[in-house]
Amino acid sequence: MLSVVNRVLLGLAGLVLTAVGGAVLAAGTGLSVPSWWPWYGPRDVLLSTADRVRWRDESWWWPAVIGGLAVLVLLALWLLLAQLRRRRLSEVLVDSGDGEGARLRGRALEGALEGEAGALEGVERARVRLTGRRGEPVARVGLVLEPHASPARTLERLTSEAVAHARDSASLPALPTEARLTSPKHHPHRVT
Repeated sequence: MLSVVNRVLLGLAGLVLTAVGGAVLAAGTGLSVPSWWPWYGPRDVLLSTADRVRWRDESWWWPAVIGGLAVLVLLALWLLLAQLRRRRLSEVLVDSGDGEGARLRGRALEGALEGEAGALEGVERARVRLTGRRGEPVARVGLVLEPHASPARTLERLTSEAVAHARDSASLPALPTEARLTSPKHHPHRVT
C-alpha cells in the first residue's frame, strides 16, 4: 500500500513541477505562450508587488499560511518515517518457559521455513518474509510450483508441515501465513 502511495505522490509532484517549470522556462526564454498564460516574457515577474502584499493585512492570512505549511511538514515527516520503518521482522520473541524469554533472529526463522517449504513435493522455489510485531509475527510465503503440482495439496502440506513446525519450534501461539502460489514462466513450444 505504501509503495503505491509513494509512486502516486512522486508521480503527481513530478508532473506538477515539470509543468510549472516548463511553463516558466518557456515564458522566460521568450517562446510564444497562449494568451491565457500568466507570464508572457523574460521581463515578467512571477509574483507582482500587488500579489505579494494583497493578503498581508488580513487577520486570517498568516495563521492560514503557517497552518498550511505545518500540514505539509507533518505530511513530509510521516512519509519519511514510513520509509524508515522496517518491513522485515528482525527478531521474534520466543517463550523459553523460564519467564525471561529469548530472541530468535527473524532471518533464521525465515530460512528454516523457506527450506522446509522449498522441500515440499511440487515446489520449485520458496521465499519467506516475516512481518508484523516481535511477539506476533506474520509469515508471507511465495511458492513457485512445478507444472505437475497440485496447489490444494501443496497448500495443505505447507500449513500442516512447514508452518506448523515453524510455529511449534518458536513456541508461538499462532503464525498467521499468507501464501502466494505461482507457476513458473515458460516460453511456448512450437510444433512443426
